[in-house]
Amino acid sequence: MSKIKPAKGSPYARILGVGGYRPTRVVPNEVILETIDSSDEWIRSRSGIATRHWASPAETVAAMSVEASGKALADAGVSPEQIGAVIVSTVSHFKQTPAVATEIAHRVGAVKPAAFDISAGCAGFGYGLTLAKGMVVEGSAQYVLVIGVERLSDLTDLEDRATAFLFGDGAGAVVVGPSDEPAIGPTVWGSEGDKSETIKQTVPWDEYLGKGGGEKFPAITQEGQAVFRWAVFEMAKVAQQALDAAGITAADLDVFIPHQANMRIIDSMVKTLKLPEHVTVARDVETTGNTSAASIPLAMERLLATGAAKSGDTALVIGFGAGLVYAATVVTLP
Repeated sequence: MSKIKPAKGSPYARILGVGGYRPTRVVPNEVILETIDSSDEWIRSRSGIATRHWASPAETVAAMSVEASGKALADAGVSPEQIGAVIVSTVSHFKQTPAVATEIAHRVGAVKPAAFDISAGCAGFGYGLTLAKGMVVEGSAQYVLVIGVERLSDLTDLEDRATAFLFGDGAGAVVVGPSDEPAIGPTVWGSEGDKSETIKQTVPWDEYLGKGGGEKFPAITQEGQAVFRWAVFEMAKVAQQALDAAGITAADLDVFIPHQANMRIIDSMVKTLKLPEHVTVARDVETTGNTSAASIPLAMERLLATGAAKSGDTALVIGFGAGLVYAATVVTLP
């Protein structure tokens, strides 16, 4: 018989607050057209993107995260000292170690929390949210700060016609804490490693350094059509599985917050899922671009700030990207 005492966590977990940070520089398509042969009409028709935000040297991964985290903590009514863990999803923090989560935790005022980074691309926020839920329910942390943050402008090849217009920078954060009722549903997540070459870094860091930097700085590249087909057809299935796991139907939803990769993908998923007209759909990609791990919390924050969504709404969130990885769940909005 085990001598281990049972966990003393909360029966359930929920998102208590959300915050976002977008860099001050707004970059319209006209700037992108300075380095690629395209047009504003083509970019908008292919992606739905009109503008994106690019970070200044001072707007580091850590600095943007601290700003977003401060807003999330204030929104949740939780003090930094109450945070028991900090989870940061990012692919654009260039220090292999230490984890940027440790710096962020210190700067927001958390006291000796668990702190670590995860790399799950555009599904990273969903991965972090799932880990946070487990911590709260298990009892290893009462409150968890989950951050998605990217400076993808550092990993963008501005001469690549297929990707130069896609990516933006920013940070989104949520506070996850105890709940008396289910407010974060079961997560449907996974990966399809046989398709990992469809979205990748152009050159591994060791090869780049081994050649003395004698080639283009590493950037993100993708096979656009393959990614589009996978996202539209396979991720709609995953989204439906998340609805089923939560025990609801599309008609029960108030809000749909997919990863902000591409407007055509979002619209196609809405159609495939047969979402009713009353469901509010996040289309933050138009003015923010694809911010990978930051896109879902940034879109969530904007919907709530503008009144397009409200506290207590039931939302389906789904992230998908490099790996190829995915994560979907149903949540109650803070």
